[in-house]
Amino acid sequence: MERLSGVIVGRAKGAGRKGSVLGRLKAEEAQDVLCCLLAVHPDLGAEAEAIARSRLGEVTCETIADEVQEAVCILDLDDLNGRAGRHEWGYVEPTEAAWEILEESVEPFVADIRRRMALGLEADALEICKGVVLGLHRVARDKGGDLLEWAPDFPAEAAGEAIETWLTGGGRKKAAGARPRRRRAAFPREFADRFVPEWRNMIVRILSRKR
Repeated sequence: MERLSGVIVGRAKGAGRKGSVLGRLKAEEAQDVLCCLLAVHPDLGAEAEAIARSRLGEVTCETIADEVQEAVCILDLDDLNGRAGRHEWGYVEPTEAAWEILEESVEPFVADIRRRMALGLEADALEICKGVVLGLHRVARDKGGDLLEWAPDFPAEAAGEAIETWLTGGGRKKAAGARPRRRRAAFPREFADRFVPEWRNMIVRILSRKR
């Protein structure tokens, strides 16, 4: 919905008449407009759904990897100093603070894996998962970001958690009487061999577990 509302704003800016209100809407305002429009014209629902799915499908492993790498490497000691140390609620170890900040930087990508799995977009979820793993591998390889000095094991562990999320569909339990899931496409082991060979054994161990 957010991406589709973004399309509304973008197209309105590109094609709208001068002074158009649509072209000046914020993303959340455009989302409200879209909801109202679909409520008044429910016949547009199928078309809106098709557009939304096409927009959600515009994702590549390389793009996600670049975004993950940037999200981690942009963090610096100022971020750490703002979280670590003495606070009114107590003392926070630098290592603990570094892990928390790094986890927060990657969580939006892992949440997107869960979201796409819930929507049945498993191929897209896999592409995002591969991107997260690749981006974190680059971070570990290049020793990117100041915070990794305090959490050197973070990239590998976060990559493993991303794969676990993809394998389990976000940890959702199967409801009683629910129809069995169709067998999911396998995580490509050739991806590990080619792009993240140092993590191949870890990935194989994760994939060997029962889903």
